[in-house]
Amino acid sequence: MLFVFVAAFLAASLVKLQIVDANQYRERVRDQLTVETKVNPVRGLITDTNGTVLATNVSTYTVIISPQDIIDAMEPAQDGDAAPVFDYIDDRGAAHTGEKMNEMIATKLSQLLGVEKNFVLEKAALKGRRYEVITKGVEEDVADNLRAFISEHKLTNQIYLRATPKRYYPFNDLAAHVIGFTDADGVGIYGLEKYYNEQLEGTAGRYITAQDARSKDMPFNYESYVEAKDGYTLETTLDVNIQLELENQLRATYLDNGSGERVCGIVMNVNTGAILAMATYPTFDLNDPRTLDEQSLEMLAASELEEGSDEYNEKKMELMYRMWSNKAVTTLYEPGSTFKPITSTMAFEENVLNETDSFFCAGSYKVDGYPSPISCHYTAGHGIVTFAEGLQQSCNPTLIQVAQRIGVDRFYEYFRSFGYTEKTGIDLPAEASPIYSRLKDFSGVSLAVYSFGQTFKVTPIEQIDALAAVANGGSLVTPHLVSRILDRDGSVVYQYETNVRRNVASEDSCARVTKILEEGVSGNGGAKNCYVLGYKVAGKTGTSEKLDKYAEDGTRPYRVGSAMGYAPADDPEVIALIVNDEPTKGIVYGSQVAAPYISGLLKFTLPYLNYEPEYTDTDLGSLEMTVGNYVGEERETAQGRLNSIEVRYELVGEGDEVTAQIPEPGTKILRSGARIILYFGDESATESVAVPNLVGTTMAAASQLLENRGLNASFNGTQSAGAIVTAQSIEPDTLVAPGTVIEVTIKHTDGTD
Repeated sequence: MLFVFVAAFLAASLVKLQIVDANQYRERVRDQLTVETKVNPVRGLITDTNGTVLATNVSTYTVIISPQDIIDAMEPAQDGDAAPVFDYIDDRGAAHTGEKMNEMIATKLSQLLGVEKNFVLEKAALKGRRYEVITKGVEEDVADNLRAFISEHKLTNQIYLRATPKRYYPFNDLAAHVIGFTDADGVGIYGLEKYYNEQLEGTAGRYITAQDARSKDMPFNYESYVEAKDGYTLETTLDVNIQLELENQLRATYLDNGSGERVCGIVMNVNTGAILAMATYPTFDLNDPRTLDEQSLEMLAASELEEGSDEYNEKKMELMYRMWSNKAVTTLYEPGSTFKPITSTMAFEENVLNETDSFFCAGSYKVDGYPSPISCHYTAGHGIVTFAEGLQQSCNPTLIQVAQRIGVDRFYEYFRSFGYTEKTGIDLPAEASPIYSRLKDFSGVSLAVYSFGQTFKVTPIEQIDALAAVANGGSLVTPHLVSRILDRDGSVVYQYETNVRRNVASEDSCARVTKILEEGVSGNGGAKNCYVLGYKVAGKTGTSEKLDKYAEDGTRPYRVGSAMGYAPADDPEVIALIVNDEPTKGIVYGSQVAAPYISGLLKFTLPYLNYEPEYTDTDLGSLEMTVGNYVGEERETAQGRLNSIEVRYELVGEGDEVTAQIPEPGTKILRSGARIILYFGDESATESVAVPNLVGTTMAAASQLLENRGLNASFNGTQSAGAIVTAQSIEPDTLVAPGTVIEVTIKHTDGTD
């Protein structure tokens, strides 16, 4: 009986071990015999629409030690020999005699990697561990030194390196707020890097090897390799060249006009919603995102907090998050008069308005339910104006009366339809939600102030999206930044299709608004600083007050100056918006701090997109020319070229070959009044001409003044009737060589909205 009982017990135990718990013990055996190593995928690229790489990867290395292999190597060998010790000279020239392996490794890693020696020793003492990370992000040159050390002392089982791709941005700060960046582990935490992190990061693989108790490789059927799947490439709608020009214009308005809360801008295709450029200034370096920009550093210093204190560090982080935020998507503002084209489109669509309808502006307008009259920016009053004139002059009373014709309910329905009560759905993180009154709270007073873009708040991307619907004939599209997603072989795995959210107005209503806006830009409207020579631009400026924040002198609230322009007005394709938040210098209206920079932006963008300018006879005489290169040419050859382009020129000195010239080759100058000077032999330019004072003069007068003194002109700005010079590149009375180019900034200064 005892024998039967024992036999039964043993049989039951064998069944449990070999059948019931077989998988559990099989896994435990495999875990003891195998080492699994993660194989990181390569993060996908980000490119512009032309294939220019905006985000890529460079290799850095993770240094890993195997503590158990170090411990095993220091034990006496089976034949009784003592554990090996090492004699070597380190990088600093210090001799190390008879050191154990752990001491040698710790010393070397401390020197090469800048880690504490005791930290390495503690890691090396962890029994049973074969994967302990010492540090990450090691550059190639350091890795090479470490490889040589491993090879010299045969430490391939004790120390090894794993290549890890590090994110790198070739243009440093270009489109920084759009592209975003990754953390130390390569995970996207801002911008496109975050929004499309899943597509960019790929899928990790793994490498499983079998080893014996001495960590020697052995054949084993559990050994396997699962290949990593690299991340996809994002092909964005951004165009590097347009992006560069937008950032140039934002930098210019920031420097010219100041900005307490930064400036931002967007360029978008009105028909597809593709974002051609988007930027915020000041910007930051994507390769060094934790270094504050100059404005942030000034604000940190102004806080007068003790460096290193908790309050100081908290303020620094606050400024860093502010610096990283994409103002075009995350910041709300009152759009001001750039909303007036929306109100106008509503009225035309409701058939309650004609371009020639008359309105009276006394400088303000009394609305029932509001204690005081609502002012126009032109407090003296516009008098009797047609609707077209009222919109072009940005007359608040005119727009209030138009909105009253539409009515509260219908206005609110259009307001909602144009997208002002929802996010746009752009493919970027942290898009802010608009702030607006609910219909039950929307009164006649709300109707009045909404009509000219006040008391509700939207993001710049919402505002440009609504205006694009007017430009394209009534379709509200979804703005987007990624056009295609490609795999490693270049095959398309995703193709964006234009998403029309809804139709908000008819083509006829939109075309009527566009015509009025274009005539205001080319004529005497408030947006005439948006004018671009040779192109029809529909534009509108806006200025809103931040009633909750007053300027330092306490006399007036801070303002937000903005302007938008789309072109060609006959068949719009591209729209641009620039917003300067809290300008602090000079005239702080949208017509001054934004419109001239819209002009500069479109002046580059339209010909870049292959739109040919159409010039009037007057325009033709004002065209710029690019100075050719004559240095090294024979006298007769250079003279013949100059004669063929019909410009004034002067030959100075003796000799047969041109040795110098003014202006420099490639310089753009005004053809009318142009003067080119070629030097021969030992002759050179001399400072003999005093630069005239051009500020306050018209373009024609400035051109004539420079021509009279033998100087060349290059104009930036609106170049339309009534504009005056506001700045010049070389100070008055400075002595310069004849033919020197004076860059002149010209704009209208009589607009306030």
